[in-house]
Amino acid sequence: MVAKLKELYNKSLFQPTFLGLFFNPFFIIRRGLYNEISQFSSYMHGKLLDFGCGSKPYKALFTVSEYVGTDIEVSGHDHRHEAIDVYYDGKTLPFADESFDSVFSSEVFEHVFNLSQILGELRRVLKPGGHMLLTVPFVWDEHEIPYDFARYTSFGLKHILQEKGFVVVQEKKTTSYVSTLCQMWAAYVYQHIFPKHKILRIALTPLFITPITLCGLLLSVILPKNMNFFHNNVMVVRKPDSGSDI
Repeated sequence: MVAKLKELYNKSLFQPTFLGLFFNPFFIIRRGLYNEISQFSSYMHGKLLDFGCGSKPYKALFTVSEYVGTDIEVSGHDHRHEAIDVYYDGKTLPFADESFDSVFSSEVFEHVFNLSQILGELRRVLKPGGHMLLTVPFVWDEHEIPYDFARYTSFGLKHILQEKGFVVVQEKKTTSYVSTLCQMWAAYVYQHIFPKHKILRIALTPLFITPITLCGLLLSVILPKNMNFFHNNVMVVRKPDSGSDI
């Protein structure tokens, strides 16, 4: 019973479940990510590389023939309970050219100081015509300190990707102005006002975080929509076919 509850709780941290509404202090941002990744998941096929995979929280959204997760060994969090298949050294991916049909990377690029170099590596291991689905934060606090290096506007991210030879196929922003504000307030209460004890935090979340979350979800529906202040960029880009123009 305890194991089942723990499984449901862990699931609620990344998926917009009903349980998550009451126990996930990051429900709004995670809901936005899950919905957009799900929407674009059909671009992923064949052999997929999950770059910066961690615990692979979105693996179930993809129908692929092979799922390979890679991550850097030294980062701002513990890898002991994660699902990493292959570690890389932070500079070179340990895979041959054109090894993957698809690449997925969620909430990773802000932790990559040498992003231009790594984008070159991701392009190298992706087959011509293959797609990369990525999510990158615009509004979020510093995390996994000290390995947090950047935030990207939609325009800046597009420029970097196009500069490295990718073609932008789809782009979305997650969470509106007001829901982003409410999520940041909820995150502040949870991270900086609540006691550090995990069980107490879980117990306090339905009482103090859930009302903020519900307020954010409601206000985002009834107030004018503005997407200039948002949590995440979600983009699908393509590596051009061999010999084709970008």
